[in-house]
Amino acid sequence: MNRFSLIRPIAATVALMALSACALLSSPDPVQTYRFGAIPVSSSAIPVLARPTQVTLRRVEFPEAVEGDKLLGVTGTETAYIAGARWVSPASDLYMESIENAFAAQARRVRLIGPRELTRGERSLDIDIRSFEARYDAPGATPTIVITARARLLVLPERTVSAERVFTVEQPAAANRVSSIVEAFDLATRDLNTQIVAWTDASAG
Repeated sequence: MNRFSLIRPIAATVALMALSACALLSSPDPVQTYRFGAIPVSSSAIPVLARPTQVTLRRVEFPEAVEGDKLLGVTGTETAYIAGARWVSPASDLYMESIENAFAAQARRVRLIGPRELTRGERSLDIDIRSFEARYDAPGATPTIVITARARLLVLPERTVSAERVFTVEQPAAANRVSSIVEAFDLATRDLNTQIVAWTDASAG
């Protein structure tokens, strides 16, 4: 057997492996990215107190299962990520942006100081997201988005708790479609943020 007869089967094997790799890489499942929590543009400005209470927002905590870019679905005791959809950024980052924007647009008695600012506040706002998921009564049913958050307002520098509340928002999706589920997440997040802003205004002012 000459060396050319050995090269042919090796070359054929390499080519076959390359084709197999291309087949695996050429057709990934399509994934659409989404965002939530955007504040609708409003022409009416909310009057703000001349000396609002300075409130420092700590980094919002998310459960590990939902802090990333995947959308969690829950049916009874079973959980699964919704296929074909991702958040454009980690959910924890999108939520931080949404709550800061909500305070900027809606707060009247407080001024929120974000984690990137160096200013020291008179109060500290701690928000822990306990659930951020699409809940199904049965497989294939239309889900309801459930967001639960615990908010605590602390006096600085002692960090004594001056007010605490648990918020739960439930927003049914219009259909069991990704676009409808994302829309329900968006509406639920806006509702939650509006409630937290109003509560903080009333508790810290």
